[in-house]
Amino acid sequence: MMSVMDRDSILGALAQQLESDRFLGVREVPFVLPAAPTIAAPEGSSDAAGALARLDDGQVKSCRKCALCEARTNTVFGSGSATARLAFVGEAPGFHEDQQGVPFVGKAGDLLTKMIVAMRLSRDDVYICNVLKCRPPNNRDPGADEVAACSEYLFEQLSIVQPEVIVALGAPAARTLLQTSTSIGRLRGKFHDFFVSGSSTRGNATPLMPTYHPAYLLRSPEEKSKAWADLQMVMKRLGLGG
Repeated sequence: MMSVMDRDSILGALAQQLESDRFLGVREVPFVLPAAPTIAAPEGSSDAAGALARLDDGQVKSCRKCALCEARTNTVFGSGSATARLAFVGEAPGFHEDQQGVPFVGKAGDLLTKMIVAMRLSRDDVYICNVLKCRPPNNRDPGADEVAACSEYLFEQLSIVQPEVIVALGAPAARTLLQTSTSIGRLRGKFHDFFVSGSSTRGNATPLMPTYHPAYLLRSPEEKSKAWADLQMVMKRLGLGG
C-alpha cells in the first residue's frame, strides 16, 4: 500500500513536472513518473570538484585580465555537479548573478531551472557556467576582448568537468564555443562538434547543442517550443527519455 509520504512525493514531482512543461509551452508529454536523476557520474567527483575550486580560487576570483573587474561585485564561476554529463553555458552574469556570485539566479535563471526540471533533472545534476565570469555593464553582450580574456577559464572548466553533451544558451555562448559568426537561429536544432581544447586538431569532439537563451525566451515565448525540441534531442542523446 502506498504511504502518505510516497504519495505526496509523487504528487509533488508530478506538479513540478507539469509546471515546467506548461512554462515551456509543451502541450503533449508521455505520462510517466519522473525518474530519479541519473545524469551525474560519481566517479572522480572529488578530484574534479577540487580542480574547479583551485581554478576559481586561484585564478578567477582575482582575475584582472579585462576592465570588467573594476565594477564587479563578485566573480561568477559556475555551479552544479563537477562530473555532470550535461553542461549549460550562458554568455555572462546579470545583476542578480553579480550580487550572489552564482550563475542563472534571476528570472532567466528561474526559467533555466524549469527547463532542467522538464528534462527530469535538477540543477545539482548538471553543470552551469558562463563564457564571462564578470557582469558586463547594463547586461550588454560580451565584447570580443572580454571573451578572449575569459574564454580560457571556460575551456578549462569544461576540460575538468568533461560533460558528454554541452548546451550553449544564446548566440554569444554558441559563437564562442564553436568559433563561428553564424546566427543562433541557424545553429540551433542540431548537434555540432566542440573540442574542449579549443582546437579541432586535439582531443575528442563533444556534442554541442546551441539553443535560445532563457532571457530571450522570456521576451519571445513563442520560441519556447523550439528550445524544448532542442532539449529533447539532448535528452535522447543522454538516454533520458526525450
